[in-house]
Amino acid sequence: MPQFFLNKRLILLLVSIIILVALIGFSLKDRQHLTWPEKFVKDAVVFVQSLVHQPAQLVAGFFENVNDLRNTYEENKRLKARLEKYVLLETEVQSLKKENEQLRELLDKKESLRDFVAIQATVIGRNPDRWQEMLIVNKGEQHGVKKDMAVITPRGLVGKVRSVSPFSSNVQLLSALDRKNRISAFVQGKENVFGLIEGYDAEREALLLKRIPYDAKIKKGQNVLTSGLGGIFPKGLVIGKVMDVVPDEYGLTQIVYVKPAANFYDIDDVIIVKRKIDELQEEEEKR
Repeated sequence: MPQFFLNKRLILLLVSIIILVALIGFSLKDRQHLTWPEKFVKDAVVFVQSLVHQPAQLVAGFFENVNDLRNTYEENKRLKARLEKYVLLETEVQSLKKENEQLRELLDKKESLRDFVAIQATVIGRNPDRWQEMLIVNKGEQHGVKKDMAVITPRGLVGKVRSVSPFSSNVQLLSALDRKNRISAFVQGKENVFGLIEGYDAEREALLLKRIPYDAKIKKGQNVLTSGLGGIFPKGLVIGKVMDVVPDEYGLTQIVYVKPAANFYDIDDVIIVKRKIDELQEEEEKR
């Protein structure tokens, strides 16, 4: 009995092979028309392929877009980092450029101070509540700084030394609201016109040069310099330029509005100056 079933299976296998070979041979024949089973199978395969192809394309496109988005994000991240580095580098270059220009100006100014003793100093402190009044520099008594010495930048006069410590000094700016903050000055011209810097107009951002004779002829744009007659500041330090001239409240004298040559708001480095004649007198007294 088992031998019978084995022979039957063998016969079925041989018949199946013969049918398969016949079908293959039949399908390989060069025919112009397909049989209806072939058409049915072909159409079914095409239909199933179209159903699978569209979602597959969508899924593949989605993952491709996600991958592109991720690559774009990473690229933007790298570009942003490079841009931040570029901005930092640009800021550093501008800072170094400004510092270099300031040092060059300080060097040129120091070489031109033939009648003064010059001490270069750096601003190390400034109170926000008194920004327009006071600043602290890193030079003091140990460096030869004394009270009332003039303080300038390469552009012009900014103030005077108010108090001194061994290694630092407080500098009172010209813009400080202090009645005692006076400077003997003159308007430079064919005939110099002398007066006193007394006060600061915050609205106009101008120094007030008072006690000018009522008949003095002063024009806008003329230079205002220290006169050296006050016994404290050397002569010839630049203060600013004439902005406007108005009579005082009594009409007896004139008030000159002076645009400061120096920028009181942005000060990094200064030069503390002292009249050379005063230093010579001190040396003689020591002897």
